[in-house]
Amino acid sequence: MPSQKSGPQARYGPLVPRRRRFSTEPFGPTLERLMQESGVTYRALADQTKLSAGYLNHLVHGNRPVPSGEIVQRLAKALNVEPEHFREYRLRLITQKLEQMPELIDRLYRRLER
Repeated sequence: MPSQKSGPQARYGPLVPRRRRFSTEPFGPTLERLMQESGVTYRALADQTKLSAGYLNHLVHGNRPVPSGEIVQRLAKALNVEPEHFREYRLRLITQKLEQMPELIDRLYRRLER
C-alpha cells in the first residue's frame, strides 16, 4: 500500500521558493533571474513586450542603461511581477517624489551626512 504524504506538500504540490517582492540585485541580474524562474526565453519575452531579443540580452548583461519606466512596466507585466520589483524603478519613483519635496531633500541629506 503506497504511503500517503501529509503536510503542505501533500495539499499544495511541490514546494517552490517564494519570490521576494523587491529585488536587491541590479536590473540585469534581476531580469535574468526572473526569466530563468519563469522559464521564458529572450525571444519569447521579446514577443510579449515588443522589444528585440538582442536588446533584452544587452539589458541582462549591462550593456544598455536601465530602460524607461514604461519599458520596465512592460517587462514586469510579462514576467508577472510589479514594476517595483526592480530596484532601479523604485529609485526613480523615490527621486521623482523627492524632486517635489525640496525640504525633504535637505533633511534627508543632513541625516545621511552623519
